[in-house]
Amino acid sequence: MKSEECTLYHGGLKGAESLFGETAEKYGVNEVVFTFEGHRLNREKNLVVLSETDLQRGDISMEIASRMMNRTYYETEKIRKVLQTIFHMVNKGHQVFVVGTILDDKSVKGGTGWAVELAKLFNRPLHVFDQKNSSWFTWGDGSWNKDEPLIRYTTFVGSGTRYLSDEGRAAIEKLFADSFGG
Repeated sequence: MKSEECTLYHGGLKGAESLFGETAEKYGVNEVVFTFEGHRLNREKNLVVLSETDLQRGDISMEIASRMMNRTYYETEKIRKVLQTIFHMVNKGHQVFVVGTILDDKSVKGGTGWAVELAKLFNRPLHVFDQKNSSWFTWGDGSWNKDEPLIRYTTFVGSGTRYLSDEGRAAIEKLFADSFGG
């Protein structure tokens, strides 16, 4: 698979998403950043600004989101829009890569966890670099299994924490190098 045949989808936020975008650009991978009006981004390459109608396509009850992720999300307009935007990323990308922290309940910490839960729901190949354990894990058969994933599909998602560790940075760079050579 050639890097120029691939497209990365992300949300353009500080940390993991920006580094996924910068690394994709370095390897010649196409990049699409989903956002909504008024959302402040760290990386603004190939923006797709979702309309209210687009956002509604990714709408979900905050109660259901809270239950799926074992945490409480309060009804705020911005959080809802962020979750709706993540829907579009995961809906477009066939494979999902996340950098963050896997919790004891098998969810992933923070808003990033919504991309993980949607990937599970949509039955997408799902990989999380757990910064706490400095290892990649792939979701399968209801559990996380240590792995060394590669980008194997022409569309994929890169998401994750705003608080990227040196190990997280190295994991993203190695993922692209191992997948596309270099």
